Amino acid sequence: MPLALLLLSSCMNKPSYGTIATPTGKWQLVWNEEFNYTGLPDSTKWSYDTEGNSWGWGNNEAQHYTAHDSANVYVKEGLLTITARIDSMGGKRYTSARLISKGKGDWLYGRFEIRAKLPSGIGTWPAIWMLPTDWEYGGWPASGEIDIMENVGYDPDTIVGSAHTQSYNHVRGTQKNAKLYVPTSYNDFHVYALEWEANEYRVYVDEKQYFTFKNEGSGFAVWPFDKRFHLLLNLAIGGNWGGQKGIDDALFPHHFQIDYVRVYKKVDPPNKE
Repeated sequence: MPLALLLLSSCMNKPSYGTIATPTGKWQLVWNEEFNYTGLPDSTKWSYDTEGNSWGWGNNEAQHYTAHDSANVYVKEGLLTITARIDSMGGKRYTSARLISKGKGDWLYGRFEIRAKLPSGIGTWPAIWMLPTDWEYGGWPASGEIDIMENVGYDPDTIVGSAHTQSYNHVRGTQKNAKLYVPTSYNDFHVYALEWEANEYRVYVDEKQYFTFKNEGSGFAVWPFDKRFHLLLNLAIGGNWGGQKGIDDALFPHHFQIDYVRVYKKVDPPNKE
């Protein structure tokens, strides 16, 4: 198919919805990325996070994150593809990419939808998540972390949603999370969503709510989620969780594909009948 027709077809298949309704209310689109172009990710919406390459990422991951490298991240045919490769760089055996919206997409509350297809294979660790933009309560985990979707290749059918705060985190053994069985996560695209409000946040796969984290009203140690956060999309390799059963080099390269990212603000509460 000619490129012009292919891009037109992609646009027709992925409309940008102005307002949507969910069981929790109506939501107005305020920011979106449909990936209807060819080339590196749109620099007005995405930056590359490579800061941890110099001091070592906190989870002992095995990849070196690159910037502006089409071998690791590229947009084509309506999809963003993050690729992990065997390609030694920076003292690491693998390369990949970690995109962030910081400074270009930062939000306090909203509905976040990311339609994606995951890689599979022992050693992979794709994630869709959020970090604080301003770190007003201090370093991790005091200022919080929201994990919309995590998956590890040795447990490919399981999707995990989590919260990390000063009171609830895996270092203390108090982390709050939930799991959902999604056996087609690496064969098909699914919509991974977060609805984040002042009293709680809810995590979904294809509109199925499977994790809720509530504001207990006891301060930032439990609920630091009253400040701006931004999105991260990345494909890690190995690490404390992803590498628990090793890394299978025979399966590379791995591809994490994202169809769209849409952010909504709530415009009214649900109808009560």
